[in-house]
Amino acid sequence: MHEPAQIFASIFSAWRRILVAVLLVLGMFPANPALAQEAEFQQFLASFEQKALAAGISSSVYRQAIADVHFDPAIGGRISGQPEFTTPIWEYLDQRVNSGRISRGRAAFDANKALFLRVGQQYGVDPYILAAIWGIETDYGAVLNNSGLIKPIVPSLANLVFAERGRVAQDEAEFISALALLQRSGLSSSQLVGSWAGAIGHLQVNPGVILRFGTDGDGDGKVDLHRSLADALATSAQLLRSFGYLPGTDWGFEVEVPSGVDLLLATREEMRPVSFFAERGVKRVAGRQFSDPDEPVFLYLPAGLNGPKFLMTKNYLVLKDYNFSDSYALSVAHLTDRLKGAGQFVQPWPRQTQFPNRSQRVAIQQWLKDLGFYSGEVDGRIGPISQRAYQFFQSRIGVPADGFITLESYNLLQRAVGQ
Repeated sequence: MHEPAQIFASIFSAWRRILVAVLLVLGMFPANPALAQEAEFQQFLASFEQKALAAGISSSVYRQAIADVHFDPAIGGRISGQPEFTTPIWEYLDQRVNSGRISRGRAAFDANKALFLRVGQQYGVDPYILAAIWGIETDYGAVLNNSGLIKPIVPSLANLVFAERGRVAQDEAEFISALALLQRSGLSSSQLVGSWAGAIGHLQVNPGVILRFGTDGDGDGKVDLHRSLADALATSAQLLRSFGYLPGTDWGFEVEVPSGVDLLLATREEMRPVSFFAERGVKRVAGRQFSDPDEPVFLYLPAGLNGPKFLMTKNYLVLKDYNFSDSYALSVAHLTDRLKGAGQFVQPWPRQTQFPNRSQRVAIQQWLKDLGFYSGEVDGRIGPISQRAYQFFQSRIGVPADGFITLESYNLLQRAVGQ
């Protein structure tokens, strides 16, 4: 039986949607852009109810969940400003793998050592990787107490779907998954909290992950990734294994690459044994040795020939499945090693590099497409597909094909297309 407040909220929400629709039809919002956006958003929420119902969400759960949901103009800025796509990789690492993060992480791991070792052994995942994800995602849980960052996720996810940021199907699925969590748990919308993009708990996983892999790690009969570190660790361990995580395998190795090596071999499209690269003079830094010459790896040059270079294993790609950004994956990988006591990367980053702005990045992708090297989306987001296309362009014009896209890349391509 519904509480009177819930009945009132549902009735109010219905009347609000009707009023907004009438005002839209009458054209009463054009002079006020903010009201117009809110009106469009409310119309979107009203129309989305059918998708929610088709996915098994009850009308009462849906209407209660969106009863006080409004358009949030800040979401658009957060989408375009994601640091994984706008910050040089070394600055991203500086901000996330620093002395404070490392020392806090070692203390947090020691304080929960028995739990980490138990989860690691039970699921076959390096406990230090789980600790590193915990550190990168929520600074070992400290962020979860920040009400400015951790808020109800239903409004955030609704706004993400409305924003149509280029992954509409995935955002719709997560919005519906959040509603399913509410329906399954009996929580109110205000109690289901997470990041602006809808990620939940200590290790920040999406609602759909919780529906599929949510694990009661502390045996209390509930799955609460926000309040239980044990639940969060067990759930993320299950998720990593679902991505193909290989127990007992490192994420990768920093290496030295001699001159003369064919840099087109630097691709994640094909894994080759360590011995393949060793035969071409690639070796680990600081005199370290490879433990398994048959380990499948790929050569990765995140900052070209003048930065750190790596042979990456399948487990690095698993970290990218957790978060698609290479900057994120390398941060987790490096923090994992630092928590174990390892030092900085041996080769310094090329910090004086100048990078193209967004309009120049769009032009780079378009020119690569015009020249027949690129078939991806022209969106200004430079990732592995754009970098691989640029490698082939570099090879064509006879410069080292390291795939590192800088401001000079813009100049080279501009000359190549005659503009």
